[in-house]
Amino acid sequence: MNLKVVGAGLPRTGTSSLKSALEELLGGPCCHMSAIPGHPFDLGKGWNEAIESGTTDWDRLMDEYSAAVDWPASMFWQQLSKENPNALVLLSVREDVEDWWTSVASTILRPARMAKKEDWTEGRDLIKLLERFTGTSHWDDRSTMINAYLAHNDEVRRSVPADRLLEWKASDGWEPICRALDLPIPEHSFPWLNKRSEWS
Repeated sequence: MNLKVVGAGLPRTGTSSLKSALEELLGGPCCHMSAIPGHPFDLGKGWNEAIESGTTDWDRLMDEYSAAVDWPASMFWQQLSKENPNALVLLSVREDVEDWWTSVASTILRPARMAKKEDWTEGRDLIKLLERFTGTSHWDDRSTMINAYLAHNDEVRRSVPADRLLEWKASDGWEPICRALDLPIPEHSFPWLNKRSEWS
C-alpha cells in the first residue's frame, strides 16, 4: 500500500469529483464508496472487519489504490494516514454545514432509511457506518449529524500537522491539490460529479 492521498472528508463534500481528479493526477485508482462492489449495503469482509473493530489488513484492502476518499475509507483516515506517513491528508468540507446536512439528508440518508426497515433483505453496512460516525443508532437527526460532522472535521484539524493537511472545498478546484502534491495544474476544468440533482 502506498497511498499518496488519504481523504479525511465526509460524503457529500465533493468526494466523487475528488476521485476523478486524483485518478487523473496520480495515474492510479482512487478508493471511493462507488468503487466497492456491493456498495453501499454490502462492503465486503475487509471493510466489515474495519467497521466492527477499527482495524483490518489495510495493505490487502488498499493495495490497488493510489488515493482514498469518501466513506468507508475516510472513516478510517487516522489508520490510513498512520500506515502511509508520507501521504497528504485531504479534508474536503462544504462551504456551509447546513448545506452539507441538506445534501446528506436528500441523498445518502434515503437508502439508509430503506435499510433500516424490518423487511430489508440486503446488507446494512451503510447503517453501520452511520452508527459509527454518530455514535448512536438514532443517526437520522439534523443535530446529531451536524454535530458529528463538526466533531469529525475538528478532530482532523487538531490531529494532522499543518504541513501535511490540505483543507479543500469544491470551489477551490485544482490549484490547492496540485500545489500540495507538487503537480502541474491541468488546463481543463475541474470535474464536477455526483451533484445532488442527479440523485433520483
